[in-house]
Amino acid sequence: MSFPRALVLRAAGINCEQETKTACERAGFWADVHHVNRLVERTELLHNYHLLVVPGGFSYGDDLGAGKILGNEIAARLGEELRGFVRDGKLVLGICNGFQVLVRAGLLPDPFSPGPNRVALAANDSGRYEDRWVYLKICSPKSEFLKEEEVIQLPVAHGEGKFVCRSPEVLTKLEAGGQVVLRYVDRDGGEAGYPWNPNGSAGGVAGICDPTGRVFGLMPHPERFQDAVNHPQWVRKGKDLRPDGLLVFRNACEYVKGRLI
Repeated sequence: MSFPRALVLRAAGINCEQETKTACERAGFWADVHHVNRLVERTELLHNYHLLVVPGGFSYGDDLGAGKILGNEIAARLGEELRGFVRDGKLVLGICNGFQVLVRAGLLPDPFSPGPNRVALAANDSGRYEDRWVYLKICSPKSEFLKEEEVIQLPVAHGEGKFVCRSPEVLTKLEAGGQVVLRYVDRDGGEAGYPWNPNGSAGGVAGICDPTGRVFGLMPHPERFQDAVNHPQWVRKGKDLRPDGLLVFRNACEYVKGRLI
């Protein structure tokens, strides 16, 4: 394989696969969309790709909890294949519902540490669906998807995005290991409550990675800010707006080019 290739997963209720595919392509990937059932039937398909993305939406309607059904399906039918995928140095990205799925499937916070879930994404403190733009601070260079410590903007759109841990010690360990990659902040990069933190996440956590830095999950939607015109102030700021969402996909592509091809 001489070209970075991305696989965008599709399942019932997922509704962001096409814009996620476009973001991958804009970043330099050759991208395909495959239904989870096709991947289960032909697990060898996975080996043709360098990046697997579980996009946002409402997989299986979130009827038993956000991401639970798809997460259980992945854990039971693709778990070993995905752990091998990560061992081979490849990348996994979960966005919004995809983040919930990776947690439910046991791929975050650590795909190689089996046991009961130590983290979860619970109902927003506001008790309602939050659809707004937020400021995010990149606070760890460990992830292969985000490197520079800076403040970026992305939109959120979720009803269950509150990051919680089984105990305070779990969060402390994640922070010490550099696994807390993104935090909700105010426009100046400072710690802030609602509405800057749209869901009440512990420590303002908006995204985490695994210990390798190759599995990354975040609640905000990077695929929804891949062009200046996606931003609510694009008329006022025009081309001065950097599409922060593409950082996630471009960093992934650069990693693939530098390490796997």
